[in-house]
Amino acid sequence: MRVDIGNALDSVAMPGVPRDALDRLDERVADAHERIERGRAGDEFGYAALNLPERTDPDAIRAAVEPVAGAEAILTVGIGGSALGAATVSTALSDGSEPGLFTLDNVDPAETVELLELLPLADTAVNVVSKSGTTAETLANFLVVREAFERAGVDWTERTVVTTGPDGPLRDLADEHGLPALDVPEGVPGRFAALSAVGLVPAAIQGHDVGAILAGGREVTDALSGSLFETPAYAYGAVAYALCRRGAGTVAMMPYAERLEPFAEWFAQLWAESLGKDGVGQTPARALGATDQHSQLQLYRAGPRDKFVTLVRPSERPSCPIPETDVEGLSYLGGAGLGELLAAEFEATEASLAAADRPNVRVEIDRLDARGIGRLLAGMEAACILAGELSGVETFTQPAVEWGKRAARGLLGGGDFPEAEAVAEKTTLEVE
Repeated sequence: MRVDIGNALDSVAMPGVPRDALDRLDERVADAHERIERGRAGDEFGYAALNLPERTDPDAIRAAVEPVAGAEAILTVGIGGSALGAATVSTALSDGSEPGLFTLDNVDPAETVELLELLPLADTAVNVVSKSGTTAETLANFLVVREAFERAGVDWTERTVVTTGPDGPLRDLADEHGLPALDVPEGVPGRFAALSAVGLVPAAIQGHDVGAILAGGREVTDALSGSLFETPAYAYGAVAYALCRRGAGTVAMMPYAERLEPFAEWFAQLWAESLGKDGVGQTPARALGATDQHSQLQLYRAGPRDKFVTLVRPSERPSCPIPETDVEGLSYLGGAGLGELLAAEFEATEASLAAADRPNVRVEIDRLDARGIGRLLAGMEAACILAGELSGVETFTQPAVEWGKRAARGLLGGGDFPEAEAVAEKTTLEVE
């Protein structure tokens, strides 16, 4: 992974970071790196995420998915970090020749019914993911899925792989029915668990090289050092923090690769849930290049100066030539390729933002392959952890999320939770 922070300097952008301020910040990065490394060495909660590329066992994942090898479709049942990492990895690596990946990460009944009617259940592998085994949305969807299999006369126990914690209802279910079961890594929040069974099971079912994904991540975590000028992940995390302090409270994640669109969703959870605490943090916005040059770039270039844009791309792309044409005004396209056009769009957007004095950062990987996606995910996780250290927040907790979970569970009769009482206290001002 390569990171270019030149367009985030105050000589280019407003808000921007003075070069000497980066030098001073680098001293804090060194201290933060020491804390991160101590956390990794002790397998402390959260910091242990950066050890996953080394400690995740690809052979165990391959063995667990063997019973569903050859599936025509894959259905992941999970939510948040239990679904977004898997979607990011599998979509990034898919070229259309492997089983399609579908996800139930919401409890919209219309979507669930429609998807289950669409899937070839007899040839569908079900990937159920919940650390606690009690996540209401995940367990509700899985019960619906299981019933759909039974109605179709398909033995769901032969089509299901479970990833969960050491105990809980989902672990009990796996034990009772002899389901292949993998462990959610200890001490790792779900949003940081993409480089484990949590994020790699669908890719393994599709036949992708999960060992190479982990090797790519390990190249990043092994190379972490105490300077933002030597560590691309830290350069991104430090500049994001510095820009946030200077008023850039929104970060737009804009990959220039269709297959990285789920990556922007994964990043949004990682950044929002980890750093949005104690009245600080950046709001992630999701965009897709070049599509959103026509829908969002106007705001980023000419709206409030409270944003910075992250432009992500693979340097190498497949070839797709644009046919020659005699149509006036279009002949310049002939002889080029779609990849060249997308590269021009990327660089034009980057220059456009800089010309308008708007901060932006370039993130590149060599190619969108197993090692490349491993590097990208590990790099952004390290960046997020560093930004959390610099911000002084509890990066690995999510108390606001847990409040909502307790309220919903109480409303459904799943226990006596005072948070549920707040629902009845809602202030209303209805207009019909």
